[in-house]
Amino acid sequence: MSTTASDPLATLGSLPGVPDAVDSVRKAVDRVYGHRVMRRRSNEVTAEAALRGSRGSAALAGADWNLEEVRRRTDFSGEDEARTVGAALRLTAEAGQLLSIWRQSPLRVLARLHLVAAGGAAPDDAVGRPRLAGEPVDEPLIEAPLPGADEVAGRLEGLSQLIIAGTVAPALVTAAVVHGELLALRPFGSHNGLVARTAERIVLIGSGLDPKSICPAEVGHAEQGRAAYVAAFEGYTTGTPEGLAAWIAHCGRSVELGVRESTAVCEALQRGAA
Repeated sequence: MSTTASDPLATLGSLPGVPDAVDSVRKAVDRVYGHRVMRRRSNEVTAEAALRGSRGSAALAGADWNLEEVRRRTDFSGEDEARTVGAALRLTAEAGQLLSIWRQSPLRVLARLHLVAAGGAAPDDAVGRPRLAGEPVDEPLIEAPLPGADEVAGRLEGLSQLIIAGTVAPALVTAAVVHGELLALRPFGSHNGLVARTAERIVLIGSGLDPKSICPAEVGHAEQGRAAYVAAFEGYTTGTPEGLAAWIAHCGRSVELGVRESTAVCEALQRGAA
């Protein structure tokens, strides 16, 4: 990610294809927010979007459970997949509590997210802090070269400063970069994908694009599939304009698919079927 411009995120907004992706996402979000069900039952849509977003994020992390199983289950302390689903659910619930902190202290939020995701499953001294030199990372989906601990610390600080300083970049661009950078760095020993997707959610909510959290990008990431997710992310890691634009467009399409999911929820509520 280039840091040569005064507002590097804003420069990404003008990459070929990105303005169209931003416009398409905005129109899709506006349509679902304009649905008549949102006037009186937005809390129900938000709750359902949270559940479906959690399921999607967990699926990308290797726990591809049926939605009804996620809805039915109460104990997530057993096998690895159950713990992954439980972590995704906890993170989604936590995201809304951290919005006010994100703009002032994003690194504090990331530490909290990892603590919530780990849920006591990792050694205490490894939870909620960036990994140290030589510490392993458990993130099987992402096989890109792993940056060293010093590079992780420097890039996390740079990302934090960008967020604190603010940007005129569209919310989609900022969310995609936060997501991509955290995947690239894998700053924690575990749960980096879950944390990265939750951070994307926080940006989309906090930016005002999706203030009620009814457009779960995680649903779209999962629907497009793990292979497409990894391929788009690999474009991000190239740092080329084409690769960055492709990643942003992929994230945009994920938001649109999340919108489609919540629109279906609205329609079901309107019919009295949900």
